[in-house]
Amino acid sequence: MFIGPVNSAGQGFAWARAAERLDGVAAADFMYRNPSDPFAFPADHSVPTTFFRSSEGWQRDQRRAVARRFTHVLLESGRHLFGTEGTVLQQIDGLRARGVTVGLLWHGSDIRLPSEHARREPDSPFIGGRYHETDRLEEIATRNGELIAVSAAPSFVSTPDLLHFVPGASWLPVVIDVARWRGAGPVAPLTRARPVVVHAPSNAGLKGSELIAPVLERLHGEGVVEYRPVSGVPSAAMPEIYGAADIVLDQFSLGIYGVAACEAMAAGRIVVSHVGEETRAHVRRTTGLELPIVEASAGELEGALRTICGERARFSTIAEAGPAFVEAVHDGRRSAAVLAPFLGVSTSVVR
Repeated sequence: MFIGPVNSAGQGFAWARAAERLDGVAAADFMYRNPSDPFAFPADHSVPTTFFRSSEGWQRDQRRAVARRFTHVLLESGRHLFGTEGTVLQQIDGLRARGVTVGLLWHGSDIRLPSEHARREPDSPFIGGRYHETDRLEEIATRNGELIAVSAAPSFVSTPDLLHFVPGASWLPVVIDVARWRGAGPVAPLTRARPVVVHAPSNAGLKGSELIAPVLERLHGEGVVEYRPVSGVPSAAMPEIYGAADIVLDQFSLGIYGVAACEAMAAGRIVVSHVGEETRAHVRRTTGLELPIVEASAGELEGALRTICGERARFSTIAEAGPAFVEAVHDGRRSAAVLAPFLGVSTSVVR
């Protein structure tokens, strides 16, 4: 199986490793990236973005190599795989003509229609022009919705909320290295007098950071918490940052949970975020587990943090449930089982 070309949050690489838990499956991911990429997520293969776009020789060789060496391709975010010549659909059809099975993989903003999201979420970043690229994301999601329709390829989504935007898709849970994060927090949360609160959004405009900043600054000034905003940190440094926190704030605009929340849960931290009830219900229905994320909208955050600080034993229990939840849902085994029917292999052996 070949996955590319986005590798958002390192998930292309992680899903490839998950697929290799299945008997008889080998997998690789590919991405193009800019030299200034601050996150440096691991990838099996990568090329500079300018090279991806301009090298006709590489594009030709890449197209030939994928068609010869892979039986299945997961195309991420509706992007071109082999440079930008022709349309994405033409590249899909070219693979199919060579006997390759193609699926579509969606991460979030590539298929989440802002106009629809704004109708569903009171704190949506797409209300009233809060997010400066709303119109561009509307165009991208609309175009990708058309690709889903005309290609008739099976779709996978990384977060349960996206099932609303891609009817008939399969939820492919994000995957993290649970062992790497389990040992990240040497000190149990809420054992110090002034809890450390961390917020490390990958995209502050989409995560509602501006909605919660005044509250956090006020609570920091009062000495209730120690607030540590984080940005532009390489992925390799994040375990230390989350491990040093008591409370990790994820997002307050989208109503989802993803890689960052899973990492913080695996580290045994108290995660506070707004996760829509549809997502919580889907997790409960498909896994039999409750999502151990403390619910709070932006307007409820101050009350939630004061309550956490005042009821430490209760919220420490929620934090303790995080690692087991992530291991059960996001260590790769469940994702491998979701991929098995697409790959035409049995789920009876998931290593």
